[in-house]
Amino acid sequence: MSVRTAAAIAVVAGVVTTLLPLSATAASAAPAAGDHAVLRTEMGAPVPSGPLTRGGATETFDLTVKNPTGKAVEYKPWLLLDPKGPSLLQEDDIVFKVEAVDAPATKSAIGGQDGEWQGMFSPSAEEPDSGFDIPANGKMTWKVTIGLGANYPTNNGDFNLTATSYNNSVAPGGSDSHLFKVGPQIKTGELKTWFKQTSSGKDGQEQRAYLDLHHQATGDGVFNVPLATSLTLSHPGEQDADFRLQALIDGRWQDLEAKDSRYELPRIAKGFGAASGVHTQPLRLSLGKNTKLTKRTIITMEAEVRQAEGNTWPLKTVPVRFPLVPITEPAPTGPTTNPTTPTNPTTTAPSPTASPSSTSAVRQAVATTTGNSSVTTTTGSSTGSLASTGAGSSTGLYAGLAAALLALGAAAAWLGRRSRTSA
Repeated sequence: MSVRTAAAIAVVAGVVTTLLPLSATAASAAPAAGDHAVLRTEMGAPVPSGPLTRGGATETFDLTVKNPTGKAVEYKPWLLLDPKGPSLLQEDDIVFKVEAVDAPATKSAIGGQDGEWQGMFSPSAEEPDSGFDIPANGKMTWKVTIGLGANYPTNNGDFNLTATSYNNSVAPGGSDSHLFKVGPQIKTGELKTWFKQTSSGKDGQEQRAYLDLHHQATGDGVFNVPLATSLTLSHPGEQDADFRLQALIDGRWQDLEAKDSRYELPRIAKGFGAASGVHTQPLRLSLGKNTKLTKRTIITMEAEVRQAEGNTWPLKTVPVRFPLVPITEPAPTGPTTNPTTPTNPTTTAPSPTASPSSTSAVRQAVATTTGNSSVTTTTGSSTGSLASTGAGSSTGLYAGLAAALLALGAAAAWLGRRSRTSA
């Protein structure tokens, strides 16, 4: 028995969802496992023997349910089919019919649980979710017919069929199963889906993350229905992220609109198989101007791949995580004067003050001398600082030195005159 089938058997009837409305009330009738789980199922050899073919002959086997206890036990039939291959089965991919042999008149139907095919049957005179009372120390037998529909996926091969119950009345280890061969024999593969982040950084005025979403099918055969992929985005916290998601479609970037929090990508046409190679969908993501995120944030993008028609249970769910930074506002370009710094009255032009910026400014001072005059040129950074040339605060210094020299000369002349007068 496969892991997938074993897991399905362990699920109580309360989580069974059907493609047909035949077990809507089965959940309320499902008892807990315990002393009630005592029945055993036995599957006879299919007749005729040999592999099943698409649209070909069916096979029949006897299904017997035994009750080894001294008390009647209700049996609610549940036949689980576990296919080998990447495609999920549609309702008409399997031919299924049940007839009573040593049991009340029976009607059968097809359903599904977690995307998997299941066969169910019940007494003809009862509701679809009714069961059979297997008598104490007794048994009941049915004839089950199984076959392949004409559209059974070409990338699926053999399958296991397990007979159990959805009210947990079959004992642990008491479920019989049989492997049905499918012809022609194929090499079954899988659908692979993965992300690759190609780059991340500033693109113009936006911080963008670029990713490629890849799909690849392996093995023989192809998907006989289109494949659909939807994306979901999430991040820690409750702030509005204002995501802007785009896909490269027909050679140009196009916005994707979210519907019910999902972004739908263009479908992959039916016939996708190993010969198709790797299907790549380029994506890019940024944060819009209305984002409430204020710092670098880890974003989770999840891709869910499913068949676009019929059985649309997810085939693959693949996440990727990457950082994203909010839009950086451009720095102001004009000069500002620090109001706390008084303007020097001897300065002919006010010195501009650099505008605040998240990036430290780089400023370079270059001194050039021509003859006896010196001019200092200051080159501003991208933060908006302007260049300052010509007379500045040094003008006051030169004026003070000239005044001092004049005073010194006057003092010397006065001393000279005093000396001559004394003589």
